[in-house]
Amino acid sequence: MFLGDRMESSSLDSTVSSLTMDDELHIPHQFSSITKLHNNGPGTTSVHELLECPVCTSSMYPPIHQCHNGHTLCSTCKTRVHNRCPTCRQELGDIRCLALEKIAESLELPCRYGSLGCPEIFPYYSKLKHESICNFRPYNCPYAGSDCSVVGDIPYLVTHLRDDHRVDMHSGCTFNHRYVKSNPVEVENATWMLTVFHCFGQYFCLHFEAFQLGMAPVYMAFLRFMGDEREARSYCYSLEIGGNGRKQIWEGSPRSIRDSHKKVRDSHDGLIVYRNMALFFSGGDRKELKLRVTGRIWKEQQNPEGGVCIPNLCS
Repeated sequence: MFLGDRMESSSLDSTVSSLTMDDELHIPHQFSSITKLHNNGPGTTSVHELLECPVCTSSMYPPIHQCHNGHTLCSTCKTRVHNRCPTCRQELGDIRCLALEKIAESLELPCRYGSLGCPEIFPYYSKLKHESICNFRPYNCPYAGSDCSVVGDIPYLVTHLRDDHRVDMHSGCTFNHRYVKSNPVEVENATWMLTVFHCFGQYFCLHFEAFQLGMAPVYMAFLRFMGDEREARSYCYSLEIGGNGRKQIWEGSPRSIRDSHKKVRDSHDGLIVYRNMALFFSGGDRKELKLRVTGRIWKEQQNPEGGVCIPNLCS
């Protein structure tokens, strides 16, 4: 519903001024109940709806613009509609709805992820920033083989990875995988099937792919933790690639899936093997990639006496 369908400029001031913080505010179903605000007319107007841009339907933040007839929209959409009110088609000009900005300033709203467990309540203008980093916000699908737009909590994403992406699922904290590719010289960018491990009651994603590092073709393996950054720092992992009497080892902490696959890859935070070395490890005539990647995951525990971390290996 557009604001213009509810009020004209002659009634804008009286409508906004009649909203009081002592009344009850209706919030959509994903929010917990908080105080509602009413107008003095026969109908009830939700302040949350008043602050919703009629074009993008997102919450509006200063500067909030309005046309001469009192229809409002956000500053981002003002440029998109070429300075024409999307409701009455009148020219917008540079009129700000200061009354609505003032009302928003006095509001306190629960985090939109309250239904997922977040108990926090924030001033209207701080809420958006919190929600962008809220620990209860949904996770993006960690699958790297396509631009998957699915989001959800960890149990939902594990089911999604298994049923929709058909990824390899394994239990245990050690792994031994073989990656094979014919004609590896022709491969500039490739992503192998994601592997998901379940250990310590948590889930970890093992990635392996080929890409160009500068002018050099490389292979990279790295682990991501299906949880937030703080939890990820409680774990460590090692990766080993070898052959022909040589081996290369990497140790580090898994990155959270809050960091995108591309961000982790571009930061080179994992085991990187140059193609020539990978083909040497593969043996034979060096015309086929046959890499064996082994590794393990462990949890760091604090030693109560010495204050240092000691590994806790799963059985």
